[in-house]
Amino acid sequence: MAAINKLSDTLLRKIVGKPYVGKAVIADGDGLSVRISKTGVIGWIFRYRLGGRETNPKWASLGRYPETSIKQARAKRDQCREWLDNGEDPVIQLSLVKVKRKEAVTVKEALEYWLVEYATEHRKNVDKTKAQFERHLYPYIGKYPLEKTTKPQWLECFDRIKKGIPNERKGAPVAAGQVLQGAKQALLFCRKREYATSYVIDDLTTTDVGKKQNKRDRVLNEVELQDVIDSVKTSAFKNYYSNLIWLLIVFGARTQEVRLSTWKEWDFEKGLWTVPKANSKTAELIIRPIPKSMYPWLKRLKAKHQKSGYVLGELKNSEAVSAYGGSIWKKLGHEDKWTFHDFRRTLATRLSDIGVAPHIVEHLLGHSISGVAGIYNRSQYIDEKAIALDKWLDVIGLIDSEIELLNTQINN
Repeated sequence: MAAINKLSDTLLRKIVGKPYVGKAVIADGDGLSVRISKTGVIGWIFRYRLGGRETNPKWASLGRYPETSIKQARAKRDQCREWLDNGEDPVIQLSLVKVKRKEAVTVKEALEYWLVEYATEHRKNVDKTKAQFERHLYPYIGKYPLEKTTKPQWLECFDRIKKGIPNERKGAPVAAGQVLQGAKQALLFCRKREYATSYVIDDLTTTDVGKKQNKRDRVLNEVELQDVIDSVKTSAFKNYYSNLIWLLIVFGARTQEVRLSTWKEWDFEKGLWTVPKANSKTAELIIRPIPKSMYPWLKRLKAKHQKSGYVLGELKNSEAVSAYGGSIWKKLGHEDKWTFHDFRRTLATRLSDIGVAPHIVEHLLGHSISGVAGIYNRSQYIDEKAIALDKWLDVIGLIDSEIELLNTQINN
């Protein structure tokens, strides 16, 4: 007979809220398991079949740890098994329970329900969205029953974000719009799942509470890019950010692709870095060739960070990385603001200037290819991308001696 009650608070407390690289699902027994995200979010799930082994398995969400304790999760598991014995579907029965209590659902409960049940799996920026809710909504209206909240109460929150708080924080109109959009998606999800019902912010738009994020066209000029490269060579930045910047510049990758990257993605025998779908903005594999001149640097980096599993040695949250990246231009005395994302546009512009075909540039950047070409042409253009990256390293003046200089800094 399979063992049950295999999990312990000691184990889960070590995992929750911390970067995690282990098994995604760990069983407790009798159908109960925990599902663990890369950022240490732990959710309880109950796996079952309505018929025999010929039927497809299903799973039901039983809450999140530690809000739902081990004892509570096991009690829910036992209830689910009782429903199964009576021929009832646990998912349906759980939804009926939620419908019965939806009058009492608070704003925080509704938003957390969406974060756990949907955003964790389907939103790339879920950590940022959760942090925004925790900072801007929960302290002010989080405890209010969702269905009793009024539009002025929500608008007060959005205005506080947009205008800021004197002597505490600056106004952030773009963030106000982002919080509105996240909350609207959350409440729509709650309605669809009949968890809670509210239309209070449905007719609000981004421009009603803040402003849309401007599309950027910033490209670093030769002097600015050289300033960044020289700063990396001279260890002007912390090791984590020096390594991040170098990988962003060389590969034209998105910040999250590097930030979340583990050594499992890097195949030095085949010379390929494969970004998994889970880390890709487009939910597609991104395969980039590794320039041979980068091998020594990367292998030394791997030797130093092998234990953590992460290419950068640790997992920093997206907000911290974004904030650091948005401040470097000032430290270097540049006149116009740029961010880490602008390295991608810089690479794309320079490669286009030297005659690299547009579709090769798009593949390097990991963009979705639209139209018929995106459906029928599944080529990865590995050889062409390798040639393009070698040309790019020539453009930025990278030679073997400079790689060796970077190698020495890994050990500092």
